[in-house]
Amino acid sequence: MNINQERRFTMAVLDRFTKDPLFKKKFTVMSIGVFLMGFFLSFLIKVDLGTDPCTFMNVTLSNRLGIGLGTWQLGLNLVLFILVILYARNLIGPGTVANMVFIGYIAEFFGWLWKKNLPEYLFTTWPYRALVFAFALLCFVIAASFYMNADMGVAPYDAIPVIISERLLKKIPFKYVRMGFDGSVTVIALLFGGKARIATVLMVFLLGPTISIVGRFLGKHVFKFGTV
Repeated sequence: MNINQERRFTMAVLDRFTKDPLFKKKFTVMSIGVFLMGFFLSFLIKVDLGTDPCTFMNVTLSNRLGIGLGTWQLGLNLVLFILVILYARNLIGPGTVANMVFIGYIAEFFGWLWKKNLPEYLFTTWPYRALVFAFALLCFVIAASFYMNADMGVAPYDAIPVIISERLLKKIPFKYVRMGFDGSVTVIALLFGGKARIATVLMVFLLGPTISIVGRFLGKHVFKFGTV
């Protein structure tokens, strides 16, 4: 893309979202979701009982390479973002940028804060470890549901299986493409020394239903679809 094409593309993306009468509410919900995802992700990483497949891979690779989680996640997302610009620009929005830039750094910052200010037994000793894990997992899933239901763009990681499904594996149902993609990412993490934990499995069962429940709540009480 040349400079003029980039400007037209940027303006088109901005117009698509800012002209939405629910833009302010959606942007607020998305921002809260992104912040809380990073916040509760810091607990999940600290308690070390698993995360979503994407974070599992990113934490494993950042540790192996000696790069901060936020910096590694941003770098990887920038590479994936190029593919999204080329093949799925309709999936780009404010939430795309917020997710790829902030979640890793937020998780990294609060992880540092917990290390300095919270007793280590909360994350290593049962039953405290289990309680922190259960609470953080539930809150992370709810926060992710806020982000996804805001409909403010898709994270580069989430856009890749969509691109694969629409361009390469058209005859295979998307859910199987997504499962295969998450599975591949998990295998990469395992190959680099990561250890699969229970949360990675629980995410599969919790995220879908929670997204639906939170979506209905937001639609009725926040966005008030059908009344604007």
